[in-house]
Amino acid sequence: MPTFKQFPLADTAEGLTEADILSWHVKPGDTVTVNQIVVEIETAKAAVELPIPWAGVVTELHVEPGQTVEVGTPILTIDVDPGGAAAPAAAPPAAASAPAEEEEMKPLVGYGSKAVVTQRRARKGSAPAPAPAAAVVAPAPVAAPAPVSAPRGGYVPLAKPPVRKLAKDLGVDLHALTGTADGGVITRDDVERAANGSAVPAAATSTVDTGYDPATRERRVPIKGVRKMTAAAMVQSAYTAPHVTEFLTIDVTPMMEFREKLKKSREFAGVKVTPLTFAAKAVCLAAKRTPDINAVWDEAAQEIVYKDYVHLGIAAATPRGLIVPKVRDADSLSLKELANALTVLTEVAREGKTSPADMANGTITITNVGVFGVDTGTPIINPGESAILCLGAIKDQPWVVDGEIKVRKVLQLSLSFDHRVVDGQQGSEFLADVGALLADPAMAMTY
Repeated sequence: MPTFKQFPLADTAEGLTEADILSWHVKPGDTVTVNQIVVEIETAKAAVELPIPWAGVVTELHVEPGQTVEVGTPILTIDVDPGGAAAPAAAPPAAASAPAEEEEMKPLVGYGSKAVVTQRRARKGSAPAPAPAAAVVAPAPVAAPAPVSAPRGGYVPLAKPPVRKLAKDLGVDLHALTGTADGGVITRDDVERAANGSAVPAAATSTVDTGYDPATRERRVPIKGVRKMTAAAMVQSAYTAPHVTEFLTIDVTPMMEFREKLKKSREFAGVKVTPLTFAAKAVCLAAKRTPDINAVWDEAAQEIVYKDYVHLGIAAATPRGLIVPKVRDADSLSLKELANALTVLTEVAREGKTSPADMANGTITITNVGVFGVDTGTPIINPGESAILCLGAIKDQPWVVDGEIKVRKVLQLSLSFDHRVVDGQQGSEFLADVGALLADPAMAMTY
């Protein structure tokens, strides 16, 4: 007797309630092995590939790419015993007419592989399953899956996040293209050809809604995924933590000169040392002298929690939106180790491969708006933290040195902090320490 198991959308991150189906890696009839990747989803934090915990044959995909699915909703059915479809010759007739069993996996991470045996639903248009024999205990029926919201027009172009970003930057409507890769996936070449006016047009029979209204000259995009999570987190932080922002302008000419020395040293050969690297090290050192900056307000427990470690968040702009991956125990890393960790973190973020676990439990964050040529900003604190440091652009500006005006490398810093945890004195001392370390890296020897 075949045994069918339903694979539900799992909670890949604490508190996840829904996710978007990006693409399937399997189709009905495919044979899969244990831990084989079967689907890619986009949660509120990142793109995640989900493995299946069983081996067998895929019998049905319950949702289409582009649909939003609630956690616990069955998204795939698999026959884990495809060779057992025929009943043994000695089996009584009643057993042969018994319905196939279907097992439903618990949806939440940490529940283990315990399964609930239920009776399989009859497919739409098929005859109802025969009643079980008297000797067989009828299992409880499977609850109907939660409804999913279909994409506008019923069609979602298949394209990877970097390709979607490229299309957005070039003003190319993916709905108007036919992908040339396997399965109709749209590639970078497809987008670039479209930008040059030589793209393969979408099929004429395709009726899709691009979301653009010529009458109003407006385009509407659903709020979902990383953008939805980021907005909710920022609103929560802005209306929960009383923000205070302080500013400091410093001469970082010595830091930039030190950077050039490191580039020429044998120990740092091939290591990417950036102003962000120095800022990360400065934050870790300064946080040890002002522990309040690395603490957090626990409203539920009515406690302030002081962290004896620094999980440093780095705000990163990605094709999916703003994310904040963490460098774990950044305070224990040398400057070289920190530089390498930041390089890996940035590369993984740009590829859209940052996992939800890599974005959890930070203690303090750095955001670098200077890469966009911006002088400074008033950043919003990430929930669960008490401070965020903003780096502006390093520019050549007139600066008074020993009573004379000279052209120097100048940087503006801004620090937002939670005034429930950090008083003005502590915030000012921390910002001054960071500034002193960036203005003269040799100061690190005194910390």
